[in-house]
Amino acid sequence: MTAENELPKGKQIGKVTHFFNKIGVAVLELDSDLKVGETIVISGRGQEFEQKVDSMQVEHQQVAVAKKGDAVGMKVDEAVKEGDAVYLKG
Repeated sequence: MTAENELPKGKQIGKVTHFFNKIGVAVLELDSDLKVGETIVISGRGQEFEQKVDSMQVEHQQVAVAKKGDAVGMKVDEAVKEGDAVYLKG
């Protein structure tokens, strides 16, 4: 049973570990690889949104692919909180 406003999402690939509110950047801890151009869904606190991954940084370096275990910084369209789940849209 799904809520009416719930977005279709694929497998969970990580979680939010930090959010820099002033610059709108989230840090994601990845359990799977993530590529620029893929679409993710960030879900938590009864709200969720999807966005395309336009760019990411690992250790302050631009990357096209982030690997499992990486801490990835990326600009997000909406405010997120620590612990929010990140899904790769399926």
